Amino acid sequence: MPKMTITALLTGQPALFRDQEYSAIEKKEVPGPVRIGWLGLEGDAVADPVHHGGWDKAIHLYPQDHYPFWNKQLSDHFLLKKPGAFGENIASRGLVETEICIGDRFTFGSAVVEVSHGRQPCSKLDHRFGRRDVMATVVKTGRSGVYFRVIKEGDAEAGSEMALIERPLPEWSVERVFNLLIAGGYKRDPEAVRTLAAMPQLAEAWRQRAIGFTLS
Repeated sequence: MPKMTITALLTGQPALFRDQEYSAIEKKEVPGPVRIGWLGLEGDAVADPVHHGGWDKAIHLYPQDHYPFWNKQLSDHFLLKKPGAFGENIASRGLVETEICIGDRFTFGSAVVEVSHGRQPCSKLDHRFGRRDVMATVVKTGRSGVYFRVIKEGDAEAGSEMALIERPLPEWSVERVFNLLIAGGYKRDPEAVRTLAAMPQLAEAWRQRAIGFTLS
């Protein structure tokens, strides 16, 4: 069965990010077991609860499989020398967005998590890396990372594996859905967008986005 290895678990607290704006994108590795609650990792927080956190965005995973690409793209940026460059809670190896599907359920230590959607990039990534092309490159390449909702609380730690235990929607990879709803693909496949609009496993924000596209 498909599985990922957790290379690091990370948490953060809101801190001044730019001008008067706060963000918790700066995250630090947590040693040992971490409690996984309904809203994510214990000790983690968000600065903007309107756009971050909550049931559908409890945990953010970013594959370290992408780091070699970003090292080349960003000239070995210092943030890429350790996990957490993209503000992820889970740094992983083994599966990427083309191989992870909406609704997939994975073991996460003694917890169980479910894929809700990909990460929609924002300008904070450009500011964090001191570049103007990071957000656009995420959209272009689909290297978005993944958001989970928590189905069962528990404990997890780095070094363990996340094993796929359920895959109800094998045709709906995170990469495909990201392309449709974020990268402009909805214009080419309106029938797929209608399917997404009625998909209960998809995060509410992205379902509403799909509904909007069907009405436009």
